[in-house]
Amino acid sequence: MSASLELWPVPPRRTGQPTRWDRLRRAVVQLPSALLLVVQLAAIVAVPFLETATLGGFRQSGRVLVGLVGLVVLLLAVRAVRVTPAPLSVALILGLSAAGLAVAQVVLPDSAAVLLWSSLLHAAFYGYTAYALLRYMFADTWVTRDEVYATGAAFAVFAWAFAHLYVAVQVLWPHSFAAHGQAGTGERSWYQLLFLSFQTMTGAGPSDIIPVTEHARSFVMVEQVCGMLFVALVVARVVGLTIARFK
Repeated sequence: MSASLELWPVPPRRTGQPTRWDRLRRAVVQLPSALLLVVQLAAIVAVPFLETATLGGFRQSGRVLVGLVGLVVLLLAVRAVRVTPAPLSVALILGLSAAGLAVAQVVLPDSAAVLLWSSLLHAAFYGYTAYALLRYMFADTWVTRDEVYATGAAFAVFAWAFAHLYVAVQVLWPHSFAAHGQAGTGERSWYQLLFLSFQTMTGAGPSDIIPVTEHARSFVMVEQVCGMLFVALVVARVVGLTIARFK
């Protein structure tokens, strides 16, 4: 039995044909990595709309909504870590600390110290989540449905971790990133750095967000190596075990 089934027991089935709600609830219980991946992808699409949202004339409403989305992703990441062999206590400590600093960012939006520590803790939390998902996928010699989704979730979590790391780099070494076609360098938003992170992890080619300092370039090169190893080791293993299962 897979770890997801052991740690997330499914309620007894009702008599008769299961309803659509029953099937959905069963999928949510049995596939925590799939839920994390879907919510992350939905958050990527939703953030540009939320950043410009206004609620009752409150100027910081966009920042609050983006922060709430981040907290939801944090909670789902902790839930995904629970089904892995990695210690849950580490995820809880990092996740609660990152959530607390995310709230502090809303209260103190101009504090560089809060932004720095929040970014570092978010990067550490998502990095640990990616590590936990990798242990989950490498814990056995067969591939479950949730482990297939965990491949995508781990990839996205890695990208989120590096995006937060780039924010910390930007705080420590100002003007580390520039936007192509814009004069001079300035502070890039977290969403812009997330785009750079996905571009770097996928190896899809140069981004319009460019690292211009040596420190920024060093972290981008590290992420390039991580992206290459992810495809070479993780994706190749999942594909190989899946093919072997049907032979």
